[in-house]
Amino acid sequence: MAWEEWERLKSQAAERQSAHMRLNQLAPDGGGGSGSGELVAHQDDLGAVGHEARILYDDIRAGADIAGAGAGKDGAGSTAQAAGALKSRGFETGGALERTVEVWTSQVTSVLQACAHISDHLDYSKKRHSEDDAEIGTVLRASDGSAVSVSKLNEYFK
Repeated sequence: MAWEEWERLKSQAAERQSAHMRLNQLAPDGGGGSGSGELVAHQDDLGAVGHEARILYDDIRAGADIAGAGAGKDGAGSTAQAAGALKSRGFETGGALERTVEVWTSQVTSVLQACAHISDHLDYSKKRHSEDDAEIGTVLRASDGSAVSVSKLNEYFK
């Protein structure tokens, strides 16, 4: 992948990004979250990040397979074929190229597994949070039928 292509893919991903992540700091207004003191997990945010992880997975899978690119009848990609040809003619570069393809494939596989794990986990989290919210909502009700706030629940633990 050329540097220009990498930069293009990064800018495209930034354009598609709908949710922004802020790490290790408070929101500009000095607080975080909804400001109401309630714990909030927005299902749309979880779904959006999981969706972006899936898009990244698909993009990497389609564009980073140098081991299988240009595969011949034997299933070996053009890079592996070149490595084999160089190696069979006594060039040490052939062995180095084989090793490069092995390492590259291993690294791409790791990144693909991470993307799949993130996507699957966030899809699961989104579904599970929704189920938990529904179950807890039916159990925790004030005397007037409204939901019990986190601050009220916190009083029970003091």
